[in-house]
Amino acid sequence: MDHLQQLRHRVRQYVFGLVLAENVLLIVSWWAADTFTGLPPLLVAGATLIAGGVLCFGIARIVESYVTEPLQALWQAVLHLSPTDHGIAAPKIEQLRLGQELVTNLTAQIYQMADVAEHAATEKLERSNDLSRNFVAQNLPLPLFTLDAAETITFANEAAAQYVGIAATDLIGKNVYMVLDMLFPSEETFDGWLKEVKAKSATAVHSWERVRLNVRDGHPTRIFDLAGYYNRDNPQHTETMLVLFDHTKMYTQDDQAVSFIALSVHELRTPLTLLRGYIEVFEDEVDTTTNPELKGFMLKMKSQAEQLTAFVNNILNVARVDDDQMQLKLQEEQWPDVLRSAIENLSLRAKVRGVTLHCRLASDLPSVGIDRISIYEVVNNLVDNAIKYSGNSKVIEIETHLTKDGLIETTIQDFGLGISTATVPNLFTKFYRDHRNRAQVGGTGLGLYLSKAIVAAHGGSIWVRSKEGEGSTFGFTLVPYAQLTEEAKQNGDQQITRSAHGWIKNHSMYRR
Repeated sequence: MDHLQQLRHRVRQYVFGLVLAENVLLIVSWWAADTFTGLPPLLVAGATLIAGGVLCFGIARIVESYVTEPLQALWQAVLHLSPTDHGIAAPKIEQLRLGQELVTNLTAQIYQMADVAEHAATEKLERSNDLSRNFVAQNLPLPLFTLDAAETITFANEAAAQYVGIAATDLIGKNVYMVLDMLFPSEETFDGWLKEVKAKSATAVHSWERVRLNVRDGHPTRIFDLAGYYNRDNPQHTETMLVLFDHTKMYTQDDQAVSFIALSVHELRTPLTLLRGYIEVFEDEVDTTTNPELKGFMLKMKSQAEQLTAFVNNILNVARVDDDQMQLKLQEEQWPDVLRSAIENLSLRAKVRGVTLHCRLASDLPSVGIDRISIYEVVNNLVDNAIKYSGNSKVIEIETHLTKDGLIETTIQDFGLGISTATVPNLFTKFYRDHRNRAQVGGTGLGLYLSKAIVAAHGGSIWVRSKEGEGSTFGFTLVPYAQLTEEAKQNGDQQITRSAHGWIKNHSMYRR
């Protein structure tokens, strides 16, 4: 007999016993009242009926309490396990007078189903947190990496595995810098950003352009944009997420275009050198004449030759920067002397345009660590831009001073066309030219790009402040030589050698 049948049998016995006891009690009461009290039969029958009604009500209460005990226990069990807190304690099954076996069996089933439901919910949460079983993450067409607090790879999707040429299972557990040998176009690198946000922020987002991935075993080099997301102390222990946007084809075409132009321009150097030599010879001859028109022609020819030389140097140096083959030797120099020399070479170009260069050079500046030839390129590009964009203004202000951070800052200010606010963020991008004045002012869109790379290689920064119609101010900073030598000592360098990408040679975590 199962537990339900046992319950029914016991309830039937219990109710039968109570009803039988009630009937016996009523018959005995009616007989006793009729025999011993001498009351009229009608009165005795009425009293007996009233007593029977009271007994029925009492029996109903007893049966209600007795029979519903198992149901109450089940009710307590269900509410006790409910996700909503009802404040109901677990039932005390051992105290039940009826259906203890049935309730024990049913509550066990309820607890088991609750455990199954909880396990299913936990498994579902774990599956949603486990990116290896996440459909979207696995099938994302972009390479995706997640890192823990130790910058170890916790997940890499199939696109990431194919991108770096390493199986996804082999990527898990490796340090990200051992897998992603990244080369950034400036000193603003992923590891520097991550170190900073870990110290200062709970969450952060950043992106980098033109990141080069050096891949082993003959796997093709990749060039991509990188997006990074940081979230400290999240429940999934995935602190950092990296997404790679491949632009190898587009960026390679840009690089090939520069390389082709550089190859073509390189052929101009020999005839240009001869041309400048002949101009110098004729200039000496013209100096002996008194013909001002002839002197003016020679002055303009010399200015144009110098400008063409600067153009050729820019093209060739940009090609070297992009190939990371431009090496800078930083030596101790007095910046005012270097700047005066650079400005003197530019004075002819300014004179031809009718522009005057006003200089205010501080004399108490500390010595700087620079590569004289490459820093000339920076000054040449910035001053040449100021001359070209001066418009009707005939004055350019050049100033140097020491910043509160102990850096030597140089500013070049013109009062000409100015730059629109929308254009400013793109000024240091390769090949970028403002469409508003592209037709009126010549240029390649490479001078500021090259200048930024060279200044970054010196450990400094370059900036611009401008207002359309009122002119522009370009500025850049250089590091005192004393700081550079200390840096070289810490890195064990015999000399301060940098690539145009700004890293100290042989001391980048991205290089081997």
